[in-house]
Amino acid sequence: MKSILITGTSGQLGHEIQGLSYTHVYKGYKFIHTNRSTLDISRREIVENYFENNQIDCIINCAAFTNVDNAEAESELAMLVNGSAVEWLVSAAMKRQTRIFHVSTDYVFDGTNCRPYKEDDQVNPVSVYGKSKLAGEKAVLDYEYGTVIRASWLYSPRGKNFFNTILKFGEERPELNVVYDQVGTPTYARDLARVLLTFADHAIVDGSIYKGGLYHYSNEGVCSWYDFALEIIKQKGLHCQVNPIESEQYPTPAVRPHFSVLNKSKIKNQLSLKIPHWKDSLASCMDQLD
Repeated sequence: MKSILITGTSGQLGHEIQGLSYTHVYKGYKFIHTNRSTLDISRREIVENYFENNQIDCIINCAAFTNVDNAEAESELAMLVNGSAVEWLVSAAMKRQTRIFHVSTDYVFDGTNCRPYKEDDQVNPVSVYGKSKLAGEKAVLDYEYGTVIRASWLYSPRGKNFFNTILKFGEERPELNVVYDQVGTPTYARDLARVLLTFADHAIVDGSIYKGGLYHYSNEGVCSWYDFALEIIKQKGLHCQVNPIESEQYPTPAVRPHFSVLNKSKIKNQLSLKIPHWKDSLASCMDQLD
């Protein structure tokens, strides 16, 4: 039985993969779910020892430093987890020709495009977080069997993310101010989890054809953070006014790209995907709330 190692299971994406792995669709695989306490990828010797003592056929790396603003003050830690640690995973994978799937971000772009970003568009991160994720990308893409999937605006009912923040404040406050001049597309973590597992399955089953590469994924459609917040409030049925503001009215330690819509043609063709619209996926996420 082929084994698939999942790192970062404590996070929202890793948690969704763990849930899907228990379904009958993937009963032919042995899943190894790890978090920082069971596999700390930020320590090279631990990574090397883990691979020496475990048979791993495929890696899906969901472990990451994801706090965009904190990365500005904790740049060394962000670079360690998002850059160096990924290099160590790749190094371990290369010794055994193990396939690795790694999740990156739209924040590798500066946001100056006027059309959706393609995989071969010029990268130019404007934040420490974006730079650290780009370092991880490069490590994976230097490996023949490495795959990077860039996603944008990831959310789920679990953990700290925009979706949960808006729900919390929408219940506590009469009104919210949300930026309208940052445009992209939300990605429901469960949808991305399905894509990663589909990729891994294809790679293991038909490895002679599939090797690696760079792909973009998000839900369909385009919106601003303001539009996203408005829809969250609407679908939840909360009585909270959402006001559109400019980014300069809500300064943050990290600069965000003003436009980071991703072109998904490549991944749709590769996997014959029909990607749900972000509003439909938001409704699916709402259904998962307690």
